[in-house]
Amino acid sequence: MAIATLVLTGCTTQTLKPDPRDPLVKINRTIFTANDKLDRAFAKPVATAYRKVTPQIVQTGVSNFWSNATYPKTIINQFLQGKPLAGLHDLERFLLNTIAGIGGILDPATAAGLDRNDEDFGQTLGKWGLPHGPYVIIPILGPTSVRDGAGRITDRFADPVHYVDDWRWQWGLDGFRLLDRRARLLLASEALNEIHDPYAFIRSAYFQQRNYAVHDGNVIDTPADEGIDWDEEDPNEVPEGEPVEDAPPAMDPPPG
Repeated sequence: MAIATLVLTGCTTQTLKPDPRDPLVKINRTIFTANDKLDRAFAKPVATAYRKVTPQIVQTGVSNFWSNATYPKTIINQFLQGKPLAGLHDLERFLLNTIAGIGGILDPATAAGLDRNDEDFGQTLGKWGLPHGPYVIIPILGPTSVRDGAGRITDRFADPVHYVDDWRWQWGLDGFRLLDRRARLLLASEALNEIHDPYAFIRSAYFQQRNYAVHDGNVIDTPADEGIDWDEEDPNEVPEGEPVEDAPPAMDPPPG
């Protein structure tokens, strides 16, 4: 997840206006806190134990497998976004890893110069001009927006786990996938402990990452002062009409 990279860059604390993208902030913060408590009590310890007892080569194989298993989602959305050459590129990658990579456990496609892409239906809707809508924190699953949440539901139909008949196997496979994802984010979660307001930082990082993904990296830089409440009173500002201390004395005009 690109949020992990953004977390490691640190952040600067500023006086900000309420974020208009987050009208459900009170509810979202409550769910965020509950998710964090659940993560600390269960998900993080299990992921840490998984990292300690599982050989790195096995962890890499598991991550490769899930990446390849869900790759049809990327292929479909490349075509839906009007990028047929990229879609064919990703189809070639998927077939090579599925056949020569033993179901995706190995990754010969990357060695062959076929880079991995990541596209989803939320990005496709953004490409079509649909705004992201309100920011939402989903229990257990974490941050999304109304647009991207709808995209997740649609992308589920391109997920092979969706077609497993037994719901117990479905839940088990989804749980194993979440475990793999959480294990890969352990370093990022530790970095979040150094941030004053993790909720606000994750929200900002989420929208930056999604904006970058929707526009394939071709985005306009956000001004550094965007969001600063310039209407807030400056304690160092001198009220209008009052003399400024230590100002040089006014000089009489020269005789005319």
